[in-house]
Amino acid sequence: MSARKIAIVGAGQSGLPLAIALQARGDEVTLLTNRSPDDIRAGRVMSSQCMFDASLQIERDFGLNQWEHLCPPVQGIGLTVPHPGQAGAKLIDWAAPLTRYAQAVDQRIKMPGWMDLFVQRGGKLVLKDAGIADLEELAERNELTVVSAGKGEIVRLFESDPLRSAFDQPMRALALSYVKGMTPRTPFSRVCFNLIPGVGEYFVFPALTTSGPCEIMVFEGVPGGAMDCWAGVKTPEQHLQQSLSILETFLPWEAERCRHVELTDDMGILAGRFAPTIRRPVGRLPSGRIVMGLGDAVCVNDPITGQGSNNATKAFKVAHSSILARGDGAFDEAWMNASFERFWDYAQHVVRWTNSLLTPPPEHILNLLGAAGQCPSLASEIANNFNHPPNYFPWWTDAAECQALVARHMAASSAGSLAGAAA
Repeated sequence: MSARKIAIVGAGQSGLPLAIALQARGDEVTLLTNRSPDDIRAGRVMSSQCMFDASLQIERDFGLNQWEHLCPPVQGIGLTVPHPGQAGAKLIDWAAPLTRYAQAVDQRIKMPGWMDLFVQRGGKLVLKDAGIADLEELAERNELTVVSAGKGEIVRLFESDPLRSAFDQPMRALALSYVKGMTPRTPFSRVCFNLIPGVGEYFVFPALTTSGPCEIMVFEGVPGGAMDCWAGVKTPEQHLQQSLSILETFLPWEAERCRHVELTDDMGILAGRFAPTIRRPVGRLPSGRIVMGLGDAVCVNDPITGQGSNNATKAFKVAHSSILARGDGAFDEAWMNASFERFWDYAQHVVRWTNSLLTPPPEHILNLLGAAGQCPSLASEIANNFNHPPNYFPWWTDAAECQALVARHMAASSAGSLAGAAA
């Protein structure tokens, strides 16, 4: 099989690994991005990027896990719902260990490191804010052009898929704060999810940033609600103060952990909003040539379930295997659509699960989350499915299946307790 000429636009969690993996097998790869490694290192944080074991294993398999030994592990998942009628009290509160740890490496570390690796191995890195004319030139010169950028005019080449996009507007006002000095969770580190009905969500977890270990605070405010409060924030100091004020108001147990926190750096903050969107994977240029969408170009998920970087990593793996399986065949429209459908077989469950958490929970989910506080095996199943969200179905959306799941766990727990008592 001959080497292929492939261009990739966008140096993120899907495009960069694809460039490195194709380069490793001998393809002629051109990578376009609008920021240099140094620009990224000195820039603002880009995401919260908690990655679970299946995604981490993909990075290990491709030799891309350079920071695993440095990054603090996320060892579990916890869920807390404040009591609506008692200030400072908790209605639901449980935590469960993960079978295998998760990790979050600041993309200001990871992306420059991968870009440097690509260049050191002889890759062609072009620093340019690509437009339609650039895509035309790339598509003419290469056998396949992949767009993995998440913003800009080139993303509009990919039409929104209304059948797969549940929302046409942002469902949360989002903010991140990278901090140091937070009191650790015991007996194991975890993603601490706090769900505040009608207000929004807050979750926090250990990570690695440019200055070392840190915690990432993620705020998801219901639009127009009390946590939709970032528009007037102008400085890093105000951003941190707003973060702490939210915790003092709604989550005093989280505020208690933050008595001595400070921002990791002035660029360790982010605020904004976007609509979760699924787009069709084939973009048609004015000339009639086609390009393929990947990652954020075609699948933008709300961060509420922490699946964005996981989705991007799995999209990379599917695209890579599809390219390899194609041999010397043409990268035509049918192939692009088929490649995306292979990814969608997995991602549709992630998107459905994530979208379900952006609307008020049905009774069976409230019962499920409450029961998990009484049944460690049920809490463990909910927690460990973050690693493979398709496992949430059918019971996440089917009330009868959910009730049966809870009953099975409760029965097994009772049987175990009786056996222990008899012994």
